[in-house]
Amino acid sequence: MTESNKSNITRAADAEQMRQQDYIARVRTIIEAMPARPKAYVETYGCQQNSADSERLKGMLCDMGYEMSGDIKSADLVLYNTCAVRENAELRVFGNIGALKHKKAKKPDMLIGVCGCMMQQEHIAKTIKSKYKHVDMVFGTHALRRFPEILFCALGKTRVFDTADEAGTITEGIPIRRDPPPLAKVSVTYGCNNFCTYCIVPYVRGRERSRSAEDILNECRETAEKGYKEVMLLGQNVNSYGNDLGAGLSFSELLEQVCRIDGIERIRFMTSHPKDISDRLIEVMAREKKVCNQLHLPIQSGSDRVLEMMNRRYTRASYLEIIRKVRAAIPDIVLTTDVIVGFPGETNEDFEQTLSLLKEVEFDMIFSFIYSKRVGTPAAEMPDCLTDEEKHANFDRMLKVQNEISKRLNERYLGTVQRVLVEGVSKTSINTLTGRTEGGKVVNFSCPEGRGSLVGELLDIEITDAQTWSLFGRLKA
Repeated sequence: MTESNKSNITRAADAEQMRQQDYIARVRTIIEAMPARPKAYVETYGCQQNSADSERLKGMLCDMGYEMSGDIKSADLVLYNTCAVRENAELRVFGNIGALKHKKAKKPDMLIGVCGCMMQQEHIAKTIKSKYKHVDMVFGTHALRRFPEILFCALGKTRVFDTADEAGTITEGIPIRRDPPPLAKVSVTYGCNNFCTYCIVPYVRGRERSRSAEDILNECRETAEKGYKEVMLLGQNVNSYGNDLGAGLSFSELLEQVCRIDGIERIRFMTSHPKDISDRLIEVMAREKKVCNQLHLPIQSGSDRVLEMMNRRYTRASYLEIIRKVRAAIPDIVLTTDVIVGFPGETNEDFEQTLSLLKEVEFDMIFSFIYSKRVGTPAAEMPDCLTDEEKHANFDRMLKVQNEISKRLNERYLGTVQRVLVEGVSKTSINTLTGRTEGGKVVNFSCPEGRGSLVGELLDIEITDAQTWSLFGRLKA
């Protein structure tokens, strides 16, 4: 990208930011004239990037005068931030939207909005426009920065549909309402250039765009100043950070810069693509104490034939070589991965290769799904080899194998003392706190009643019990 093009994009982004600030002020004026402060409810589906987007939506809502509510029943504005990766999430969204029709009939001034990745798909946006007429706002991922303008129009009784495919700019300065400390999510890239044949993400989030290192580092410093001890750097493929910026920091260099920020004690990142993992990144992970000993590295399949059909651009052997290098450099690394079962064209023999890879690597945890057809992706047109019954049987077999591995690996922690960053009070008991180890293992431990003040602290916890997905312990005296 030429300097002239960069300058033009920056000017356009700055102008858009100023324009939306004007709409924030306009909406605030409307809200201030209301007899009571309205409440807003935001529900998020999908990945960590969607969660980060919702924090921006909440930030704008608060700036415009809304009070955030965790109770949809009391909300004057309901916003669903959607995910398009799998069909079950889409069905839940449609069900929830439909359930609001009766509520809106009783409360006609209530506003309903649906945004995010699902809305970037033309056939879904058209369905909502024609069949869910009680929905006031529909906008895609690229229109998030225009939310103040969209809301202003909706408050004026204009039904708004903004699903334009325009992912060219990154608008900084959007207010953020984060969850309370200790964990802050910071996006480093948006979009994706990989075009895996099963994946809708490049079509709904656009091509890859990297934020400037200056903006990322400034945001990380701000989170540290507000008491956040852990930062999660987010992107569809963080390892390709900076490729679109020309001269500048690589992701490993950016990681080193974040490590220099006072107040940040832990740094994680996701997601990584195996084809872009570099020896330099592994070296930085091993050297920098603030970088957590955790790596999420999606494999998707253990079969080279399936990996080629998926357009993953690595092989089983090259993936295993990365694992070998990582474990040699970081012996206590916690490894997690993604696996798709039943990809079009996958045979039982292909599945057996995936199963053997899981046994060979011994991941601490896997996130696995039966393939979900996505309209508009190449895989949606590929023929199946396996029946639904075979896919489900293979999926169940895989979970059984992985659960045994996860339980055995967790049992290695019994009797050890782990440094745990406390994230909150358990939902099931006020006398139980929950947090994570450096490797991302969930640890629950009992504490005296009223010790919620320990949230955000790094504590030494002795592990007394190990389950498949979590550890249990007690606070060291």
